[in-house]
Amino acid sequence: MSFLNQLKSQAKALEQQQSARDQHLGAVTAQTEEACGLLLHYLQDLARSLSVIQPPGPALTVDGKTPWPAMKLADFRVDARRKMLRDREVVDYIAMGWRIVPQVGEAVTGAVSVNFPTDMRKVEDRLALGMVRHERQEVRDAARNNVLQEVRYEYFTDTRGSVTATPHHDQGQIHFRLLNTEALEVAQVTIPVERIGHDLLDELAKRVLEPNLFL
Repeated sequence: MSFLNQLKSQAKALEQQQSARDQHLGAVTAQTEEACGLLLHYLQDLARSLSVIQPPGPALTVDGKTPWPAMKLADFRVDARRKMLRDREVVDYIAMGWRIVPQVGEAVTGAVSVNFPTDMRKVEDRLALGMVRHERQEVRDAARNNVLQEVRYEYFTDTRGSVTATPHHDQGQIHFRLLNTEALEVAQVTIPVERIGHDLLDELAKRVLEPNLFL
């Protein structure tokens, strides 16, 4: 075989490999988009129902000891955005968000004080991850060279919860990020699109309302 024919043969083999990869990616992308469509319609129906029901919210606490008042979930909204991938419009992300507010009356101001570094980190992590409005005040002892005695955190007893689903089309997966569904925290899990069906989405809906094994 001449050198030119060798090059032509090599080029043909690479073209065939690329074509096979493109076909595989196209099939996985289509399957991911189908799962996203099912998820979007499910969340839209779920949001309409839960906005009417206003179910009880999770038991929240900033320091693990001081409970918030009884909370409820309200004002559910769904948003979906799209992007371009290989000259094709696909889902960028799907999100359902809601407010977590007191069951009775308006949000009130709460406060906790801590004086150990490990406790401070736990409180600040919960406040930051839980997206809780708050103020931090250091309490110092003027009689002891301004030594730090404790840190006081004042916060408002309202926040938000959400489920954000981000598809990874090339891998055929959907990444779920859950905010404040069980506590002031972020929980995450990645699920193959072939598992996305009504049974799994029912478990996701239950996770919004109470702790379960969705994760």
